[in-house]
Amino acid sequence: MCRMLLVRGDAPFDAAPHLAALAEIARTSKEYQGHGWGCAWRDDAGRWQLHHDIRPIWDDPALANAAPSRTRLLLAHARSAFRDEGIAVENNMPFGDGERVFAFNGELRGVAIREQGRIGAEKIFNYIKRFDRGDARAAVVKGTAIIARRTRYVRAMNLLLAGPSQAVASCHYGEDPDYFQLRRAHRDGLDIVCSQDYPGHGPWTRMGNGETLAFGYGA
Repeated sequence: MCRMLLVRGDAPFDAAPHLAALAEIARTSKEYQGHGWGCAWRDDAGRWQLHHDIRPIWDDPALANAAPSRTRLLLAHARSAFRDEGIAVENNMPFGDGERVFAFNGELRGVAIREQGRIGAEKIFNYIKRFDRGDARAAVVKGTAIIARRTRYVRAMNLLLAGPSQAVASCHYGEDPDYFQLRRAHRDGLDIVCSQDYPGHGPWTRMGNGETLAFGYGA
């Protein structure tokens, strides 16, 4: 399954070291994470900017400059396509709709929801947006609870969602916590959530199964 990253800063930070860390995590993962990658960040005007590439994140020569040296919010995702299907740059996350950006990692078996989307992750994004009334965390909590009830087996359902003023990380898994359990750290004014811890930003702790975190930020 995919690898993903969220970084929120009290002050602007350089995205490049965090993207480099995600690239190394993806390159050395026990599952192949080379079906393309993407990142999203907020610019100085509070607008979402996105970068996607079909190459593996560790093979993208634009990696160091994919996101700016000054941003307060970064989401990134390295893709491991389910059954090696749908390998196209338009299926790379984070997805964005102008107001929100979204990334997903996991596998749901026997899902009984009806929603529009090219792939399962986009359907989940669109489904959760139904419940967003200005509180992204509440939308994620409600949407994931319904999805879990309507799914035969949740192997994992980890997601990142960021809107105009709040970023959310949600962790659910049914097996293999060493691989699926999200890690989090807070240090030097940075909140980080990642599929795996990386040097220089600990101490790291693990999110609880079913835990949903929210991080606020200004324009």
